[in-house]
Amino acid sequence: MLAVRKARRKLRMGTICSPNPSGTKTSSEVCNADWMASLPPHLHNLPLSNLAIPGSHDSFSYWVDEKSPVGPDQTQAIKRLARISLVKKLMKKWSVTQNLTFREQLEAGIRYFDLRVSSKPGDADQEIYFIHGLFGIKVWDGLMEIDSFLTQHPQEIIFLDFNHFYAMDETHHKCLVLRIQEAFGNKLCAACSVESLTLRTLWEKNCQVLIFYHCPFYKQYPFLWPGKKIPAPWANTTSVRKLILFLETTLSERASRGSFHVSQAILTPRVKTIARGLVGGLKNTLVHRNLPAILDWVKTQKPGAMGVNIITSDFVDLVDFAATVIKLNDLLQEDTALAKC
Repeated sequence: MLAVRKARRKLRMGTICSPNPSGTKTSSEVCNADWMASLPPHLHNLPLSNLAIPGSHDSFSYWVDEKSPVGPDQTQAIKRLARISLVKKLMKKWSVTQNLTFREQLEAGIRYFDLRVSSKPGDADQEIYFIHGLFGIKVWDGLMEIDSFLTQHPQEIIFLDFNHFYAMDETHHKCLVLRIQEAFGNKLCAACSVESLTLRTLWEKNCQVLIFYHCPFYKQYPFLWPGKKIPAPWANTTSVRKLILFLETTLSERASRGSFHVSQAILTPRVKTIARGLVGGLKNTLVHRNLPAILDWVKTQKPGAMGVNIITSDFVDLVDFAATVIKLNDLLQEDTALAKC
């Protein structure tokens, strides 16, 4: 029964490509694992900053370890409370923001990953972990999972945005960057002009991975992009109305050149939100009932130099999020066709 449920979820996400006798694909059979490779030729020369690209928020948080220490991203008060085992169980309900693994997200079409990392107290081997309140999987394991997908899908491009670092000194940073190099090797794309980055130029160079590093340490490595090249304004609200107003405002202020742009289509719980829905968790208290309205906003958007670029969401599998964002690129096709007339 569990296998059947997983298969149904993958079909709903468009991650299983099943042939049918007619030779055509129904909507449930459309595979998003190679959606970039499947874009029409006239979009291959557009800057990636002009395309609509689906992303996930706290991308790694599909699994967190409630048996590990509370992360250094939490206050001392939370750390004291977490000595009670029940508290960690409740924390897990609010730390998890995704259901799908990296591989499943990639197959569903997600191409931008929001990453927060930390060393772990007591670890002597300099290992780095993903972190969101509680520790997640080792970064190395996540990178290898992503690289495996990229090797099998050589025309797909991903954005890895390392934007929060906790309990990390220079040695930790060097260890992390070495891991990134070991995982991706020649797939890494050197920092350059944003406008020069198109699917075609990346395919010609066999590059698939853009690493954004929100720390001055990026200056030491040519394949680390500065964080300022990928701004991701944060609404920090529980209100869908305020979120949409914020997204519209920040889009109108988007720089026309020189950077990518992340629209964080997410709601953030307040302390009172957590208190009211303590047992329900983030998904059941805040996300599940509001995600359809957020998706409706996404459907009204248009990519381009002053339009949406990367859009992120919590629990990307709850609605047809990735496919909806990808479909926005059809509007660029329409513009190109009109320009030729």
